[in-house]
Amino acid sequence: MVSLFLATTLIALGQAAWSGQDPHAQMNHRGAMVMGFDQDKTTHRFLLYPDGGAIDVSASEASDLESRDAIRSHLPHIAVMFGKGNFEAPMLVHDTDVPGTAELSKRKDRVRYAYVETPRGGRVDIVTNDEEALRALHQFLRFQIRDHQTGDSVEVRKR
Repeated sequence: MVSLFLATTLIALGQAAWSGQDPHAQMNHRGAMVMGFDQDKTTHRFLLYPDGGAIDVSASEASDLESRDAIRSHLPHIAVMFGKGNFEAPMLVHDTDVPGTAELSKRKDRVRYAYVETPRGGRVDIVTNDEEALRALHQFLRFQIRDHQTGDSVEVRKR
């Protein structure tokens, strides 16, 4: 909780310095504060599956162990927070109500979030058999794709 408070405070203080800047750059700045790693040194991927989806973050360079380790510290925490219905982190990063999070929070007991370590970072696998939770999850992931400008497909694909 202290780290979330600190991130919120730092973001608020940094907003004045970032006013008038590119919204994507602002989001990356907030993301670095909330996630604990440089967004320009990492690659985010958001994947949609028939039974859920995945959030995959990796260090862009294999030699960047600092980013890899920061990702590995952040994503397990995110999996636990999301599993408890807590979506404060995405709200702070994106500075808006993120689509799908209210429903995912309400249906938290019908969605499973599992952290998996990957060679350059980590992934949160998300699975549900609840239609409303799945619809909300796909809204959430599509928003992430657009806002992070990842170029990932917004279409559901096989795992």
